[in-house]
Amino acid sequence: MDITVILCTYNRCQSLAKALESLAAQTLPSAVEWEVLVVDNNSKDQTRTVAEDYSRRHPGRFRYLFEPQPGKSHALNAGIRDSHGDIIAFIDDDATAEPTWLQNLTSGLHGNEWAGAGGRIVPAKNISFPRWFPPDEPRLFRTLALFSCGLEPGPLTEPPLGTNMAFRKEMFDRYGGFRTDLGPCPGSEIRGEDTEFGGRILAAGARMRYEPAAIVLHPVSPDRLRKQYFLTWWFDKGRSEFRQFGIPRDATWFVAGVPLSLFRRLARWTLLWILSISPARRFSCRLKVWTLAGQIVESYRHGHSRETVTAS
Repeated sequence: MDITVILCTYNRCQSLAKALESLAAQTLPSAVEWEVLVVDNNSKDQTRTVAEDYSRRHPGRFRYLFEPQPGKSHALNAGIRDSHGDIIAFIDDDATAEPTWLQNLTSGLHGNEWAGAGGRIVPAKNISFPRWFPPDEPRLFRTLALFSCGLEPGPLTEPPLGTNMAFRKEMFDRYGGFRTDLGPCPGSEIRGEDTEFGGRILAAGARMRYEPAAIVLHPVSPDRLRKQYFLTWWFDKGRSEFRQFGIPRDATWFVAGVPLSLFRRLARWTLLWILSISPARRFSCRLKVWTLAGQIVESYRHGHSRETVTAS
């Protein structure tokens, strides 16, 4: 088989139905064999009923897989193991794909030039950003699961988001699966499992392609346009970054197991936050403070855990 689309889901049966409907409407050449694998990560709602309904209505196109171990990365890795395609594409259960999405995203992956590809993720509806949102900082759009590198195709220099990405399956054989200490799970919203994998293969020298014509629509609910959502997201991102990259290379001195350099950066960005006049600039600095706070918390936990193991 040429392509497997993996869609992991947890307790979102209503948005899942919309996502599957958009996948059923995909237009690909008749010579391309493809499937959609719905990985149910221990949902308690009507997820299985919805998925199996699509399997009956579209025999051979949709499959259902139950993964009982909580955590999105566990579900992703289970889907990869069970996939039949030589190319694996990913989309989220609250997103919808334009009819040409899968064809545009994967068309360049049938050869050996590209290891993977990423497409654009755009808001499902027009949204108005608040005054405090810094519109000239593309990194902040990732908070809303939005992604764009412009309208021209070409090589990717940054990892795409899991809502709209694809890889040749051999990349997982070569570089491993998604890290299970990253990715949302019960009791934790630490993310980054998708960008960590993309960054891992880019760091290894593999090439990824940006396909702006591969478009996924993602909802942006009003609660995601609140300051608290951004602050929580970037705090968790700081924790994720420490798990990915560990102690900073410039760390020489430590306080309670935390690199002193992190406290210096925290003080610097706190001062910039206090002194900034522009609402957007102030909030941008504040997000940096929250990110560093997340790194410090995770660094402290890591150091405390290491001391406990050593003492025992």
